[in-house]
This record gives sequence, structure tokens and C-alpha cells, in this order.
Amino acid sequence: MRTIRKAEDRGTADLGWLQSRHSFSFGDYHDPDHMGFETLRVINDDDIAPAKGFGMHPHRNMEIVSYILDGALEHRDSLGNGSVIKAGEFQRMSAGSGIKHSEFNPLDDQTTRLLQIWFLPEKQHIKPSYEQKAFAPDEKTDTLKLAVSPDGTNGSLRIHQDINIYVSVLTGEKDLTHTLQNGRSAWIQVARGTLTVNGDPLKEGDGIAICDENIILSNADHAEILLFDMKQKDKAA
Repeated sequence: MRTIRKAEDRGTADLGWLQSRHSFSFGDYHDPDHMGFETLRVINDDDIAPAKGFGMHPHRNMEIVSYILDGALEHRDSLGNGSVIKAGEFQRMSAGSGIKHSEFNPLDDQTTRLLQIWFLPEKQHIKPSYEQKAFAPDEKTDTLKLAVSPDGTNGSLRIHQDINIYVSVLTGEKDLTHTLQNGRSAWIQVARGTLTVNGDPLKEGDGIAICDENIILSNADHAEILLFDMKQKDKAA
């Protein structure tokens, strides 16, 4: 079973310095038909103007993954962490029992674009924590590179939920396949370019939910995607 979420159907927010597209309900955008998928709660496609950003604000009991597509993002939090996340890098923040952080575009001459993704945690009120990692371009070219996992497999970031996040940059030179195990679903978010997923053509900003079938990625044209392989909520123990 497949369900496509078209880029043009997403919710939007325009704060002047921030242009945001919401795959699921977020902030002032509410759509009861798009409240999330399995444990995936938020996918925001954000453009942050030069030298602008979010001031210090709180989060609690959420697993937050940021993937920087263009530019850079400066992160500071109440744990004392401070770093600049560059294009192609991932950050995982477990808000747990409570954390405050700020996110800022430190560049004076370039817009920062990122995907910010929220997941419901497996356990509530865990100790807040933070990780950041870059993957070389050749690690994710024409392959599904595991970037985030529950146990940090093969150097991936560790998330407190039963989900594996893969990143791929597809040149179109070959097709990729991904097998979904019983009781698992997938969401694919197209960050750039175009490709075909199980025969459905997708473009930048589109997302697709997949249940009960394996995945074939083909006909890619400068495509960059994130693939989320997660436990189905109704199959959870």
C-alpha cells in the first residue's frame, strides 16, 4: 500500500526570515488527515535567511533529527553544547525530560535549508542528549547509507525509537531496493531532484508512505532522499 504526500499540498509558514513547508500538522497548520505517520510526527522543510534563526526555546519528550541540505546551522543548548552543523551533516537531539536550544543561520550571505524531523520517543523523560555526524558524499551515493538507528549500528547516530533512517544521493546509474520486514512501514522524503518509487514518480518535496511491500528506487535524476524504516504502531509490543 502506498500513499503520496505531494509537495504542493503541504502546509506552509512564512515568517519573513523563515519559509517552512510542513508535511504534517505543525504550529498554526493543522490538518487532521496529516498528523504524522507511525512514530514520525514532523517533517519540516525549512529555509532560514542569512543571520537569522530560532531563539532559545524548550522541547520535551521528542526525538529530533536535523539534516542540513544547504548552508549551515549553529546549535546551542542548555546542556552546554554548541556547534555548527554543515551541509550534508545530521544532528540527533533527544529532548527527553526537557531541553532548551537555539538554531541560527551563522552565514551572512547564504540561506540555510534543512529538514527537521520529529519522532515520538520509545520512552518518556529520558536524559536529554545530543549527537552530530557527517557522512562523506561517496558513502551515500547510489546506496542507502544508514545514518540513524536505535543502536548506533555502523557508526550511525543513535535514536531512542525503533527506526532506521537512510540517506541516499541517486545519480540514476542504478536502481536501489529496500526490503521491509513484517510489521514495518516506510516513509520516503524527496529532498531534491526526481525519482520513481515503486512505479510512482516523485519530485522535490514529495513524500510517500509505504506499507506491506518492498521498495524499488529507480529513474533518479539528481535525487537526494531520506528513507525512514519504522515499526508499525499497531504492531508494537
